[in-house]
Amino acid sequence: MADTALAEKGVTAAMTQLDEPIAPAKLGRKRDHTRDPEILDAALDVLAETGYDGMTIDMVAARAKAGKATVYRRWSSKAELVVDAVACMKRNDLDVEHLPDTGTLRGDLVAMIKPRSIEDAEKKLQIMGGLVSMISRDPGLAEAVNAAIVEPRVAVNRTFLKRAIERGEIAADCDVETLALLSPSMASYRVLIEQKPVDREFLLALIDGVILPAVGLKAP
Repeated sequence: MADTALAEKGVTAAMTQLDEPIAPAKLGRKRDHTRDPEILDAALDVLAETGYDGMTIDMVAARAKAGKATVYRRWSSKAELVVDAVACMKRNDLDVEHLPDTGTLRGDLVAMIKPRSIEDAEKKLQIMGGLVSMISRDPGLAEAVNAAIVEPRVAVNRTFLKRAIERGEIAADCDVETLALLSPSMASYRVLIEQKPVDREFLLALIDGVILPAVGLKAP
C-alpha cells in the first residue's frame, strides 16, 4: 500500500510540472549595426593608408572609435571586413534606385560617369591595390571580390542594354550578358592590374570605342 501511495504521489507531481508554463528561452543580445558605416569607412581609410598586409582590425576599431569586441563580433576576419567595406563603397557609387534614363544607350552610360577628385582616385587605387594583395594570399576570395566590385555595375549595364532593346535601339539578339561585363571587367583590370585610375577619358573611350560598336551603334 505504501508503495502504491508513493507511486501516485510521483505521478501527481509529474503532471503538476507538465502543467506549469515553460519560461521562454532567453535570446542573446541583438547585434547593433548602427556603427557599421563608420567602421566600414574606417576600414577603407586604413586599407588605403597601410595596405592589406599592414592593416589590422585593431587599427580599424581605433580609427572608428569603436570597441574591438564590437568589430570582432561583426566581422570574424580582416578579409571579411575588407570585402564588406569595398562592397559598401561600390553601393554608394551606384544609386540603383535612381538610374539615369536619357532615352539612348550612350546617354545612360555617360550619365553614370561621376566626377572624382585626384585624392579620391588615388585613394581608390590604394584600396584596389590592397585587394590584389588580399587575393594573392587567399585566391578563394576572388569570387567575393568579384561580387563586390564587378557584379553591381554589370547589373546596371544589363538594365541599360535591356532598355535599349525594348526601345528598338539595338538588336534583340545581342549578347546582353557578355556586353554587360565589358566595361566593369576592363575597368577592374585597369585599376587592379595596371594600377591606373578609371577616369572620364578612359570611360568615354570604352563607351565609344568598344561598347557602342559591339551593339552596332556609331559614336557621335
